[in-house]
Amino acid sequence: MVPVTPAEQEIILAIKLTKIYQLDRLQVQALRGVSLTITRNEFVAIMGPSGSGKSTLMNILGCLDTPTSGEYYLNGRLVSSMTEDELAYIRNKEIGFVFQVFNLLPRANAFKNVELPLIYAGASKEEREEKARRALEMVEMKDRMHHLPAELSGGERQRVAIARALVNDPSLLLADEPTGNLDSRTGQEILKLFHKIHEKGNTIIMVTHDREVANHAQRIIHIRDGQIEKEERKGVWL
Repeated sequence: MVPVTPAEQEIILAIKLTKIYQLDRLQVQALRGVSLTITRNEFVAIMGPSGSGKSTLMNILGCLDTPTSGEYYLNGRLVSSMTEDELAYIRNKEIGFVFQVFNLLPRANAFKNVELPLIYAGASKEEREEKARRALEMVEMKDRMHHLPAELSGGERQRVAIARALVNDPSLLLADEPTGNLDSRTGQEILKLFHKIHEKGNTIIMVTHDREVANHAQRIIHIRDGQIEKEERKGVWL
């Protein structure tokens, strides 16, 4: 068995990330030298008040945006200097996204919504059907796969969105306020599902402003004024 080095255990390595937005004549520094490491099969929450930079950090980690300076490595590859085409490939193959507003296609049933990333990836019809069914089964939505989003509850729509995020077997699952549009009971069901996904070996990063939601993670990273203010692991401040 080939030994795994510390570097191979890292799925994310961010070094002194900065992000500056130019708004007319005003410069806004959203990130101020953020450095962090996330290892495989970690469940991490990123917390912070509005305007703290947590969404900007999430967008960079999800390859939806690029840093102004600093380096970002995903699975050992330097993504902070990739082209748009390379970033699009990484987003489709390496990262699964779960958003607060579900972002499901209203005229496509659950199966078709989950299948969509596989179509973009060029998968065969047989592979698409197998993987989409497996992803829906994982989130306990196999019996509802032919229903349209309007025919599903909020919790069911979020389960479909999670299945879509998992269908390409991504290295990383990014969840942005995944329980924000759900009632507390349904939110707890979704968080239980995240634990189930995590136990199967997935790495999860979840952005939230809710302390109770963040407490489900193994590690909480607190962001304030574009910097990491503190970290917490199972109740221990780092």
